[in-house]
Amino acid sequence: MIKKFLCFVMAFSFLLCLFSGCNGTPSQPPGKESQPDSSPGDFGKDWQPEGTMELTYAENFNVTYYPDGFSFITISDGSRYLLVPEGRQAPSEIDPEIILLQQPLNRIYLAATAAMCLFDALDSLDHIGLSGTKAEGWYIPNAKTAMENGSILYAGKYNAPDYELIMAHSCDLAIESTMIYHTPEVKEKLEDIGIPVLVDQSSREPHPLGRTEWIKLYGLLMGKEPEAKKIFDQQAGYIQEISKSENTGKTVAFFYISSSGYAVARKPGDYVAKMIALAGGNYIFQGLGDSENAMSTIPLEMEQFYAQAKDADYMIYNSTIDGEVPSLESLVQKNSLLKDFKAVQNGNVWCTEKNLFQETTQLGLMISDIHQMLTEDGITKLNFLYRLE
Repeated sequence: MIKKFLCFVMAFSFLLCLFSGCNGTPSQPPGKESQPDSSPGDFGKDWQPEGTMELTYAENFNVTYYPDGFSFITISDGSRYLLVPEGRQAPSEIDPEIILLQQPLNRIYLAATAAMCLFDALDSLDHIGLSGTKAEGWYIPNAKTAMENGSILYAGKYNAPDYELIMAHSCDLAIESTMIYHTPEVKEKLEDIGIPVLVDQSSREPHPLGRTEWIKLYGLLMGKEPEAKKIFDQQAGYIQEISKSENTGKTVAFFYISSSGYAVARKPGDYVAKMIALAGGNYIFQGLGDSENAMSTIPLEMEQFYAQAKDADYMIYNSTIDGEVPSLESLVQKNSLLKDFKAVQNGNVWCTEKNLFQETTQLGLMISDIHQMLTEDGITKLNFLYRLE
């Protein structure tokens, strides 16, 4: 009942904002979100919301549906968008600072790496014209192939886009990650040349599946909401099944060894640590890290790492930065102290595959992998993990 009431209040506020003089798209970084002005204004049309998008975990965007296929999108950074259906025009009375997104969106510049797999899962890579990552940087086969055959062109990183190429391509939307807040002048430049910018806030979702649920927003943009819901529901199903089991009580360390010899661990508030908890494990590095530091990782001297992780029941080596490790022997070669770790001695060391962090659509399955690692004996290969022998 409370949730329905809140949804009604939000929808009513959106309606007031839609035709009133609310603040425009902010340039401030995350954590300084603006609040929509809910003061009455000239609506122009007697529009009434028809409903809101059902969201289970995502907290950083909302969608309100209006008649004739219009959708009002709000993002946690204060940005507001009106999605205009193909063949329709935005009402002339609309607040000029609300960003218009005209369907179909077929020439997107995608600088938010984590969103590529969402478009891929929706079979919508043909809507991506430009990428902020080069072909060799993709572990998503369809994305890599599309760039190699020229279907998607490289248009520069998020902080140094090729504006001429973007303009020549008649880009109709730029999707950025929150890294763009480090170079606000880039976002402003894109907007100055007439490119709508949407900053993907999925990395700020408090629940891991909140990241996956952003597929519903991209499904809306692509006109594929039913497909997006089906994909999300499948991942949520893994969590629902695991939730029937009790916590295993087993501890897990997630780390990699840097080129300078540090053990780099994820902070306990990071989504990887939350995935381990959802899988029924206990992240070994509780209380680690500076909450005021925005980084999700922290480097540890090997002596400190040894003291905290030596008795972990399981260890997962993060191959994303350092590359995949083929065996226990090759892992111990990185630092001889590792041979004394409980997980190494018991053969409970696993390694991630390189595509782990480009598979936002599969977070439920990843959590299921970790659960299987913790609860099933005799397995050596999972979807995103393999045991080091």
